Amino acid sequence: MSDSHVLLGLTSVIVAVKDFEPRVLVIGTKTPGLPFGAFSPESHRTLELALRSWVDEQTGMTLGYVEQLYTFGNRHRSVRDNEIPSRIITVGYLALVEQNSQARDGEWASWYRFLPWEDHRQGRPALLETIIIPGLQDWASQAQGAVRDERFERIALAFGNDQIVWDPERVIWRYELLYEAGLVEESHRDWQAYSASEKEKIPITQNNMQDPILAILACKLGSSMDQDHRRILASSVGRLRGKLKYRPVVFELVPPEFTLFHVQKVVEALSGVPLHKQNFRRLLIQGGLVKETGHTDNSLKGRPAALFRFRRSVLVERPAPGVGLPSVKM
Repeated sequence: MSDSHVLLGLTSVIVAVKDFEPRVLVIGTKTPGLPFGAFSPESHRTLELALRSWVDEQTGMTLGYVEQLYTFGNRHRSVRDNEIPSRIITVGYLALVEQNSQARDGEWASWYRFLPWEDHRQGRPALLETIIIPGLQDWASQAQGAVRDERFERIALAFGNDQIVWDPERVIWRYELLYEAGLVEESHRDWQAYSASEKEKIPITQNNMQDPILAILACKLGSSMDQDHRRILASSVGRLRGKLKYRPVVFELVPPEFTLFHVQKVVEALSGVPLHKQNFRRLLIQGGLVKETGHTDNSLKGRPAALFRFRRSVLVERPAPGVGLPSVKM
C-alpha cells in the first residue's frame, strides 16, 4: 500500500479595485502567493465557512461576495510534490471586496503585475509583438503536421489576429500557452525541479528549455507566483471577466454611492479593455442597473457628477443583468 495521502487546502483570490487598478491580495515578497489555508473536517462545517474563517484570522478582513472557482489537483501543480509524500489539492475561491478594504497582512498588488499581456486599456501591449507572439510562433514551429497546425490555431484563438478578436475572458488559455512554450518563469522553475522521468509528465512541450535566452524572455513576462498560483489567478480573472457580462458583480467593488464614471473605470480595470462612454452609461441607466440618489460628487474639478446606487431589484427582474464587454479587434 502507498503511504502517500491527500492534503486539502483552500486558496483565495481576493480582489479589490483601488485607484482604478485591479488588485489582488498576495502574501510574501520574494515569490508572492495567494492566501492559502488548510481545510479541517473536524473544525469546519463547509469549505466556504473554512475560507471565511481563516481569511478573517489571517488578514482581519470579513469577506462579502465569495464564489467557488475550480479544484486544482494536478499531480505536478507544486514542486513540493517532490518533497513530501502527499498530493496537494486546493479549492480556489474568488472573493470581491470594496476599495477601502484593508488587510492586516499581505500586499495589494495589481494583477497586471503578474499578467501584463492582459491590460489593453491603452492599446495592445508592445510585449505581445516583441516577445509573446514571436516566442509562441517559434514554439509552434517546433512541431510537425497536425500538432503544428493546432498550436498555431490555439495562438490565434487566444491572442487574436487580423481575423479573430481579442477575447478578454480567455485568460487561462493564454497563460497555459505561455507555460507550455516556456515563456513564464514557472515553466523554468518546474522544469529544473523535476527528474528527467518526471519532466515528461509536466505540460511543458517547449523543446529548448535549456536555452538561456528563453529564460530571460520568460522573466520579462510578469512576476512569477508561488506554486501554481499564477494559473489560479488567471482562472479567476477569466471567470470574473465572464461574470461581468451577465451578473452585476462590479457593484461589489464600488462604494454604495458612485458616479457612472467610477463604474466605467472599474469595469475597464477588470476587463483590461476600454469602453465607449455613452454606450456604457446608456446600458447602466436604460438597463435599470442604477438609480440616481439625488446627491452629487463635488470632489473633482468642473461640473458636479450625479451619484447613483445599484438597483438590487434588477436581480429579480431579469436573469442576466450584467454590464457587458465589448469585442476588441486587435
